[in-house]
Formats: sequence, C-alpha cells, structure tokens
Amino acid sequence: MNISIAENMHVAVGAVWTHRFRSLLTILGIVIGITTVVTVASLLTGLRQGVVTFFQQLGPDNIFLFKSSGDPSMNPSPKERKRRAMKPEYAEYIKRWCSSVEDAGLVLYIPPVVDGKPITARVPGYESDTINVSGLSPNMAEISPRDLDAGRFFTPEEDQRGAHVAVIGASVAEALFPNGHAVDRAFMMDGAEYTVAGVYAKAKGGFFGENGMDNAVDIPLRTAESRYPQVDSFMITAKARPGMREGAYQEVEGVMRRIRRLATGAEDDFAISTPDQIIQQFDNITSLIGLVAIAISALGLLVGGIGVMNIMLVSVTERTREIGVRKAVGARRRDIIGQFLVEAMTLTGAGGVLGIAIAILITMLVGALVPSLPSVVPAWALVTGFTVSVAIGVFFGVWPAVKAAQLDPVEALRYE
Repeated sequence: MNISIAENMHVAVGAVWTHRFRSLLTILGIVIGITTVVTVASLLTGLRQGVVTFFQQLGPDNIFLFKSSGDPSMNPSPKERKRRAMKPEYAEYIKRWCSSVEDAGLVLYIPPVVDGKPITARVPGYESDTINVSGLSPNMAEISPRDLDAGRFFTPEEDQRGAHVAVIGASVAEALFPNGHAVDRAFMMDGAEYTVAGVYAKAKGGFFGENGMDNAVDIPLRTAESRYPQVDSFMITAKARPGMREGAYQEVEGVMRRIRRLATGAEDDFAISTPDQIIQQFDNITSLIGLVAIAISALGLLVGGIGVMNIMLVSVTERTREIGVRKAVGARRRDIIGQFLVEAMTLTGAGGVLGIAIAILITMLVGALVPSLPSVVPAWALVTGFTVSVAIGVFFGVWPAVKAAQLDPVEALRYE
C-alpha cells in the first residue's frame, strides 16, 4: 500500500486542526522565536538602508580627516582628546601633494555650547535650540553637494569677507519660518544677525530615522573662524579623483603622517575614514545585535521544538490503534514515519507562518509610528524564518515518527 505525500499532508493538517488550541500552545515558542528574528532583521535592514543613504550623501569618493574617531560633534575619548587638532592649512597641503585628490574642503564644527552659553537661533515669535552650526569652505558645495529647496549656497566672495549668511536645514527652516519663504530673511544666532541664503532639501537616510543635516546651520568658514576663534574642531574632506579613492586614501594618510611628523611604526594621531569604512563599522555593530536576537530566539525555538516532540509523542500514544489499522492494511514503516514527520512539519511550519505574519505587522506598525525610520522586511528573512521552522519540525519529529513506525501492528490493534 503506497500512501501519497498529499494524503499524508491531508491527514497531518486534519490532526493539527482537530487539536488546534493544543497545537497553538505547542508552537508558541516557535512563533516568538521566528517573530523576534524576522522583526529584528527587518528593523536592522531598514536602519542600514538609512545609514547607507546618509553616507552616500556625504560623497562616496570622499575621505574624512579628523583628530578623533566617531562623530566630530560628539566628545572624543580621553586619549583622543589629547591629540593635536587638524589645522586649516592641511587642506592645501593635501591638494598640493596628493595627485589622486581632486579637491579638499574644510568644516569647522561649532559645539552647541560655547563659553557656557548654548547657541540658539531665533526670530520674533520662534526659536530653535536643536541646531548644528558649522563653518564650511565654499568648495564643500561641490565636494559634498546637497540639494536645495530654495536659494543658493554662499559664494567664495562672501566667505572671503566673512559675510553673515547661512544655509539652513529643512527642520530649522520649518521651526523659524513655519510659513515658508525663508530665503533672504534674517534670524539671530548667538548675538549676531544672519541672512538666509538657501534652504537645504529634506535629507535622506540617517540614524533611527533622524538626520542631523536637517538641523544644520551652515555659515562661511571665515565667518565661523572670526565668530568662534576659540574653536578648533576642523574636519578635512578630501575628494578623490574618479576611480582613485584607494590610492587617494593611501596618499592622504602618508601626507598627514609626514605633516604631523609621525615616526615610522608610530600610531596615527588622527582619524581617517571613508563612507564604506563607516558603514562597515555599523555592520559590525548590527551583527552583534543580530547575534543577540538569534540567541534569544534560539531559546524560544528550542522550547517550541521540545514542545512539538512532546505533543507528537502524546499523539503517537493517542493514535496507537489508528497506526495498527494502517499497518494492518499495508502501510509501510516509511509511510508511518512520513505521516508523523509531515504532521510535525505542518505544526512548526504553521508556527513559522504565524511568526512571520506577526513580524510583518510589527514592522508595519513601527513604520507607521515612526515614518522617518525605514522599515523593510527582507525576503531572505521570510524564507529563512519559514525554513528554520520547518527544519525544527523535522529534527524534533524524527523520534516520535520512528517510535510510531516501530509499533507492532498486532499489539497496536489491541491497544485501548
């Protein structure tokens, strides 16, 4: 007697549906495990897309130089705090001595609090203290170009004479000028009046849906230097010639070591990075988060798998007489094994599908609550989640299936 796979699946689905509440409790661990993995994978995938987009805006061919690693606007470690600051003339040295570099620009980061006083931007009736003030050399418009919603970037002539003009981010423009038309209007910042030359378009990407570029207040470098002579947080951005970024990276690093008179073998006393390297560092962090999520979900899957094995052993005992009848009419051992394996796979597969559905709903909910945070459910997470859930059914269903196949048909028919 040959029993088809379709018939086995029909019997398995019927058995699961007959005890659906018991089956739901059995697969609860699997549902939790698959939901955790798929949800975390979805959120990390969306977050990574935002980070990649963010650094692509900074320029894929750019090389960043700063005295410390990490975000230039944040406080460095005690060790890095002791390093010598970047000097503005370094940019000229790099342009002159690095043949693989097309141009080099400067950014002067102004801390949010200078001389104990927080920097705010205000107009009559409106104020914003969540601003990121920076002084930019005029060529930064070409080195790290950004789209403008209105107006223009400041000119070299305005930079040369230290003009009080500014290009502001979308969030700053909305906070100070909610009615729009910010260009050519004035605002006060740290006791000085500035005229809006341009407004940046809404920035793409970012961390956890937030992009600091939207809070930018960019003023000419000479203006920033004259207003804040005590600040020396310069960052140099070197733009490599097309297709020559690797060579430019090595050249820039060599020139910087020579300028700062570092001995052969001595550790760099500056940070040099590219968008790819920063994204790789982010990937390393998210990989650790992913491993933690997998470890947590593995516990749920283990509990779910043990529950499945237990319920299948109970099912074998409950259906001993049925197994005897099937063997008596010609069912082979492999038919019995196939029946119970398919039942276990159906049980865990249903748990996987339910877990995936819940994960998708959670991801959609996060996307609805935080629209700026990209939430993407990757196809590989769906396939992996379902495959793992079915594989658990196979692994934990083998013993009950073999035990059922080893039953003696005569003894099974006598079972009450």
